[in-house]
Amino acid sequence: MAVTISAAGAGGRLGGDPVVNDFSIQVATVNGSGSQSANLVLLRSIFRMGIPVSGKNLFPSNIAGLPTWFTIRVNKHGYIARKAQNELVVAMNPETIVQDEAALMPGAVFIYNSDLKFTPSRADVVAVGVPFGSIVASTCQEAKLRKLVTNMVYVGVLAQLIGIELDEIEAALSKQFKGKQKAVALNFDAIKAGAEWAKGNLSLEVPYRLERMDRTQGKIIIEGNRAAALGCLFAGTTVVAWYPITPSTSLCENLIGYLEEHRLDPETGKATFGAVQAEDELAAAGMVFGAGWAGARAMTATSGPGISLMNEIVGLAYFTELPGVIFDVQRVGPSTGLPTRTQQGDLLALYHASHGDTKHPVLIPATPQEAYEFAYQAFDLSERFQTPVFVMLDLDLGMNSWMADPFPYLDSPLDRGPVVTADALSRRVEAAPEGAKHDVFGRYRDVLGDGIPERTLPGTPHPLAAYFTRGSGHTSEAKYSEKPEDYTWLVDRLARKHETARKHVPSPVEDWRGAEVSIVSYGTSEHAAQEARDLLAEQGISTNYLRVRALPFAQSVKEFVKKSRRVYVIDQNRDGQMHDLLRLEIDPADAPKIRSIRHYDGMSLDAMSIVAPVLEMEKH
Repeated sequence: MAVTISAAGAGGRLGGDPVVNDFSIQVATVNGSGSQSANLVLLRSIFRMGIPVSGKNLFPSNIAGLPTWFTIRVNKHGYIARKAQNELVVAMNPETIVQDEAALMPGAVFIYNSDLKFTPSRADVVAVGVPFGSIVASTCQEAKLRKLVTNMVYVGVLAQLIGIELDEIEAALSKQFKGKQKAVALNFDAIKAGAEWAKGNLSLEVPYRLERMDRTQGKIIIEGNRAAALGCLFAGTTVVAWYPITPSTSLCENLIGYLEEHRLDPETGKATFGAVQAEDELAAAGMVFGAGWAGARAMTATSGPGISLMNEIVGLAYFTELPGVIFDVQRVGPSTGLPTRTQQGDLLALYHASHGDTKHPVLIPATPQEAYEFAYQAFDLSERFQTPVFVMLDLDLGMNSWMADPFPYLDSPLDRGPVVTADALSRRVEAAPEGAKHDVFGRYRDVLGDGIPERTLPGTPHPLAAYFTRGSGHTSEAKYSEKPEDYTWLVDRLARKHETARKHVPSPVEDWRGAEVSIVSYGTSEHAAQEARDLLAEQGISTNYLRVRALPFAQSVKEFVKKSRRVYVIDQNRDGQMHDLLRLEIDPADAPKIRSIRHYDGMSLDAMSIVAPVLEMEKH
């Protein structure tokens, strides 16, 4: 059995002080090879040892056969953003093994499949050849099953090399293959074989080690899409209309699963919800707003191309003032772009979706817990303001594995907004003076001066309850009108309603320290930004921080910029969309303070992509 170890002492790491609970592991495999199970077992095993972790899956946009990478960030301090480079790499894919080796940082450990026709060439890394084929053959007698468990061998090799506890691996396997004891045993045998091989054939001590901690007690691992689906369930969603598109599909799939479990009539067993896979995104949006008009809480989920198709119906809903929630799980655009990579490229498209003078509330979660809570809140806002509300996630949050505290039970009363019931209409009629009893309700009247009209629901049993909803120009009574004064009154009222929403959307998170430098981020940039702030502090640069959590901006966002001296705005898009939006909405006198940091290569943001440009610009 061949063993290849080269470059002992590479990078000065071997024999030096070990790096404990602070490194990144990357596994390079072939899409469709079953590696996801092995990678999740690896992630969960480390998590079960009490060590903070996060997992990111970088996968191709075809069905199978192309390269895929899975990265696990291990960090005792709780940093969960992607690192630009990895300390440990497992290379199983012959198509990428050369580039995987070339991308290694000096001192890295490179575990590769020695069955491949590959000769290590880096002198500054530790290369460890592992004969995966013979190891798996020794433990799995059925040839057709070997392919399914080969990836588990590297779990065992890593367990031996860096100290993953086999008991925790077995527990993680039991969760991964819940109720399938035969599969658990088969895969655990392969893991043990990998560990035994490493124990018997590798005498080196790699410089990266795991030691049990207590930082994950009571926490969970969950994807953002699943968290958002839970929020929809708690919010009382009964209508889901959607068209599958990466990376949003799992949000609707999870929600439908929850509805099938929790939205059944207890007596008949029949579903009390509707889930429709529409013919396209435009149709899905139409179903959502139709259901919203009828009084249901309805949602859809899509990505950038779907948002483009939905624009027409979003404009109709905005102008007719119908509730409905749209989740945008962003990917790289434009067009098909990079459909399995992450970006924050839809910010302006969502804020101004449709044509003419439109602005929409946009909620921007950064964590699974916020995805859960904002999903719940989005339905309240949508009904309160009778308008489309967007929840803007991205692929990184939606599809990757994040550590989170257990979610709170959401039991606040649902906010249905100013819905006028039949009883209320009757009371108004009784109280109205003679001659005005038929004028107690007008669909688009601004009753309180906040831009928000009242609404009735179709089917309300009162002769004054019915109303027409119009996508063309109309009066406060929903009557057709092309008069200039009626149109300007209408769009000004809609703008007033948007201003009212400014006080109701999630407020920003702010950490003001009176520093010279301020940083503004939004969405998943939060994780790299927080790590970057600590790294900058080590360089002697203290920072103030604000994370925007919604549009329209809260007043405190403008105040933050006003009191700052220099503001770095972090965008994960080429054109700096948040940067530009801030400059449009703040006091023009503050615009010169703002500098843009942009990250847009499809990879999730890492801390050094913030630190390096800040350090460079602070020189000037």
